[in-house]
Amino acid sequence: MDLLEYQVKEWFANIGIPVLPSQRIDHPTDLKRLKIDYPIVLKSQVNAAERAKVGGVRFVETTIDAIAAARSIFNLPILGQLPEVLLAETKYETEQEFYLAVVLDTAVCRPILLGCTEAMDIDWDSADEKMHYVVVEQEFSPFYARQLALKMGLQGALMQSVSNVVEKMYQLFVEKDLDLVEINPLGVSSSGQVMALNGNVSINERAIGRHPNMADIAKAMVNPYTSSNTIRNLGDWDVVEMHGKIAILGNGAGLVMATLDLVVNSGGKPGVCLNLRHASVTETSPTTFKSRLEQALKNLATDKSIQVILINFLGSISQGSEVSEVIDDFVESSMTEAQLFMAKSNGGKNRRENSFPRLVVRLAGSEFIRARIDIAALKTPTDTSITVVENLDEGVAEAIRLAKSTAYRRF
Repeated sequence: MDLLEYQVKEWFANIGIPVLPSQRIDHPTDLKRLKIDYPIVLKSQVNAAERAKVGGVRFVETTIDAIAAARSIFNLPILGQLPEVLLAETKYETEQEFYLAVVLDTAVCRPILLGCTEAMDIDWDSADEKMHYVVVEQEFSPFYARQLALKMGLQGALMQSVSNVVEKMYQLFVEKDLDLVEINPLGVSSSGQVMALNGNVSINERAIGRHPNMADIAKAMVNPYTSSNTIRNLGDWDVVEMHGKIAILGNGAGLVMATLDLVVNSGGKPGVCLNLRHASVTETSPTTFKSRLEQALKNLATDKSIQVILINFLGSISQGSEVSEVIDDFVESSMTEAQLFMAKSNGGKNRRENSFPRLVVRLAGSEFIRARIDIAALKTPTDTSITVVENLDEGVAEAIRLAKSTAYRRF
């Protein structure tokens, strides 16, 4: 779970990382009571790295201009998200900008300090050439922070200032059980003063239970931009809501987002995208992968805007052998519902209409061998087909084809 910038900077200020004077804006009229001096920058509070390029960041010098800009930003969707909050912040002139991060490296199971003398537009393809890193191999000490600053080529007072920031970042990383603390950029003024101009914090979802205040933040943040009944019925799940006809189910956040990108790049329109790997971060009752899949299919079946469900499960998961059982039950119940509808309508409806979305199933991994065979063998009417594939590109192409089919409509 990623915090919004204004939340990140509250944490930064509390732990001693330098941040600019700022004020949360819940409505454009709040700018009439602004407590910081102009000129200011207004920032849309959404989790999107490219917000500045699409107009989500504006520099203004008067109250009138600020109110007009705020109205525009509040109504500007970025990656399908409308901001509920803006951040007004004092403008800051920089001569240098750095990138700093503390991240958990799962390969070595140790925290790593990252630093680069470039920021904002780092070319991650060549990051190995420019990024400096220090592995925290033992108990942390200021030595590690100074070592990173020296690797970045810093000297004197600037080296000490950057080292101090890195120390505070590491302290926050440990105290809150975080996966990532990032400052991008750390601005350096002409006088050598450093300032965290933007930041990112990723909370380890498994650690939320150890921090009651984080649980409150999570409940407030989960799905703040969703409006459909489908999403509300799913509660606090790890979900992205768009407005297309293809729902995506996956067993990992990265897998879901990669599938979403493939659908978009291939000309499709994703709808609800769900990660079923874990239960909701605020879920109190125990759940299983099987029960989450059952609930997801049940809720998606009620959303008439969804024409196709693209299931993409990869690797090893518990209860993988039961995937076919859940899908079988879903198809059977949906067919029964369709028959009842046809009976009530005296058979007057087009036979190509149906009550549940078509399924495209991609299962990759040894645990799914049996499930693939069982699902492929399911007997369904030709207008309620299930397509089973091993190649994701093939599955995406089939899902898009079915979603664009004009001969198929859900009642």
